[in-house]
This record gives sequence, C-alpha cells and structure tokens, in this order.
Amino acid sequence: MKKFIALAVIGAGFAATPALAQSNEAPGGFYVGALGGYEGVDVESADGSATATADSAVYGINAGYDLSLGGAFIGVEGEISTSDGSTSFPDSFDGAREGLETGGQYYIGARAGFALTPGIAAYGKVGYTALDTKAFTESGSLDELDENANGIRYGAGLQVQLPGPLEGRLEYRRSQYDDLADIDQGDATTDQVTLGLGLRF
Repeated sequence: MKKFIALAVIGAGFAATPALAQSNEAPGGFYVGALGGYEGVDVESADGSATATADSAVYGINAGYDLSLGGAFIGVEGEISTSDGSTSFPDSFDGAREGLETGGQYYIGARAGFALTPGIAAYGKVGYTALDTKAFTESGSLDELDENANGIRYGAGLQVQLPGPLEGRLEYRRSQYDDLADIDQGDATTDQVTLGLGLRF
C-alpha cells in the first residue's frame, strides 16, 4: 500500500509543475544535493513469526553524474542518509533482543531516465545499500548490538529543472536488507518518499 501511495504522490506532485526549460533534452553533468522525507521501516523475523514497524524522518546528501543521450540519460549516484526509526517486537517474539533501531544508510547505484516535457524528466534507479542497525532490550539487560546490514535499493522519481542550475526531485524508493543481527537472522524493508534540491554543474 505504501508503494502505491508513494507513486500516486509522485505523479500528482509533478503533474501541475510548470516546465521552466525550453529544451526537451534530458539532464546531464555532475550534481550534488540534499534530501529529506518520510521513512517507514518493517522488520520481520526469519520464520515470519514476529514483525514490527516504525515511522520516522529521513534526511541526507547525494551526488552523481548523468550522461545525456538527447531525450534520455544514464548515470551513477551515491547517497549518505540517516533516520531514527525504532521498532519494538511483540511479546511472542523469542529473540534475545526486543527491538531494533535504524541509523545511517549508504547507497551507490545506477539510474536511467528520459525527458517527459521540457524541464521534467522521469527516472528509475537500482543499486547496493547498507544500513546501520542497533538491536536492544527495553530493560537494558543485554548490551546493544550494532550491525551493518547489506541490501538492494530500487526506486523511481521525477525531477524538474528550477531557475539557474537548481533542480528539484520527488522520489519513492524501497530498500530490502537481509540477515539482521540477533533477531533470528531477520529481514528489514524501508519505504521512503523524499523531496530533494540539487545543484547541477
């Protein structure tokens, strides 16, 4: 459901955005930017016997390079972000720790897109991502356990050219992480909807 809502937001948010450029070429060159938005975290034990969810803000920075191919583009992108989601498992969960916190997230991947109208482009992305996690007990009876989980991220978005070298983005992305620490080798999924502001060179 979150995915469908996010895609609907992306479409609605940019449908009424006026095109500010006269060229129908896709964007190209280096860029850096900042982003912020919503994150939903879902954690599940490996046997599916227990799940937990959390909502939080996410914010970070990104940078990359796009190669313009006329009406389309391909590129590479890296991102560092952080969130403060914290989940608590139900009493039925038999793991040694009772909850999980999310922290820093790191991403590197590829993206490709095409110009929809002058100044507006759509794109998709996929790549490797890592997530800092911390397993804990509410009572503090066990030391917190830090772990770095590996995963894959994929997403889609729209970007619009703003005055000068600025551009705005609205993006949905999902990240899936496996083998989390000390929760029966459980998995985590994050769904994010972010707004971004970038500077293109």
